[in-house]
Amino acid sequence: MNPVVISVCLMLLLALMRVNVVIALTFSAIIGGITAGMSLGNTISAFESGLGGGATIALSYAMLGTFAVAISRSGITDLLAQSVIKKLTGQQNDVAANSIKYGLLLSLVAITMSSQNIIPVHIAFIPILIPPLLSVFNSLKLDRRMLACILTFGLITPYMVLPVGFGGIFLNNILLKNLNDNGLHHVSASQVPEAMLLPAFGMLVGLLSAVFISYKKPRTYQQVELDHTTHTGQKANSTRKPIIVALIGIVTALSVQLYTGSMIIGALAGFMVFTFGGVIRWSETHDVFTQGVHMMAMIGFIMITAAGFAAVMKQTGGVETLVQSVSSIIGDNKPLAALLMLVVGLLVTMGIGSSFSTIPIIATIYVPLSVAFGFSPMATIALVGTAAALGDAGSPASDSTLGPTSGLNMDGQHEHIWQTVVPTFLHYNIPLIAFGWLAAMIL
Repeated sequence: MNPVVISVCLMLLLALMRVNVVIALTFSAIIGGITAGMSLGNTISAFESGLGGGATIALSYAMLGTFAVAISRSGITDLLAQSVIKKLTGQQNDVAANSIKYGLLLSLVAITMSSQNIIPVHIAFIPILIPPLLSVFNSLKLDRRMLACILTFGLITPYMVLPVGFGGIFLNNILLKNLNDNGLHHVSASQVPEAMLLPAFGMLVGLLSAVFISYKKPRTYQQVELDHTTHTGQKANSTRKPIIVALIGIVTALSVQLYTGSMIIGALAGFMVFTFGGVIRWSETHDVFTQGVHMMAMIGFIMITAAGFAAVMKQTGGVETLVQSVSSIIGDNKPLAALLMLVVGLLVTMGIGSSFSTIPIIATIYVPLSVAFGFSPMATIALVGTAAALGDAGSPASDSTLGPTSGLNMDGQHEHIWQTVVPTFLHYNIPLIAFGWLAAMIL
């Protein structure tokens, strides 16, 4: 009757029944609080107190959405889609078509990974880049479940091993800091990505399985003609000047974000370049911002609700109780200890939906527990890092699954839970547990 287990399982059940994720999170948080013995009033107060924790993320996504709409107005994404379509035209040869297909998939992986470090806009590029390419995907008969797995891979794997961009935040500012704060001293910054290499290899195994085994067969979708107003509100430009302005805006946004450490300020600076460059008229700024917020609104609301859910879970003390219960079951069995720690991490992160938010919760318990079981510092890093990353790959409330759905479902032919969350859960969480456990055993 652990409140964390009950809440997460209830949330997942409601999500699988296609109940809106915001409703599922809110209802599950209330049930979890009441199960833990909290009054309804205290549960609601805890939930509301946590909502502010998601406000910064929500505003960041709103600004990134606005910046992404501005990029779309420049015509740079349509130029990419048109170049791919031209290459496809008249390609009757299967070998040529396959080379274009896998070249496109490889490019998609590279672009998605770049969104975490080189151009750190995170998921905001997806609703802009993917819709123009949907007709291309349909022509190639690509299974969108595979595409969801590709996008999720690119959103998660870089921050696990590359200490730049979002990876620098995850590996250094959050993971390393919390390990040090909880007693794991004498661990250098270079050791953290090294310890996460094997779990990241598990992500690669999942990606290859999705592309070449699970979703290799062609899948037919209806060709729905998407007008640009569907996702940007206005026809995109196709002249050279807006594209040059777009490139300057992207560089500016990246530079300002790296200098200030703020996605909000970086996106704002990039947007101002589009405005002063004439791509976005001053009179259109309100409409563009509204379109950006509309595009990212659901993701923002889910992240805010997930922050409230996390606050209730902390208040119940269910995580500590769950770990203590697991410890009593383990005894002196070190391999079982590693496995159950990963499973508990999966449960916690599935509910919260963010590996970045999960580490401060589990590190306070996992570091002393790992030391008690005799795990090396490298093994402890792998356990905590993998336990946190697990939920990102298969949580209904994770931006790493919400982002792919926002782009792939633009024509109404891709469902969030069964066609994004379930495929990514199966292809990434299982390998992550396996390779995270292996890392804990051999490091």
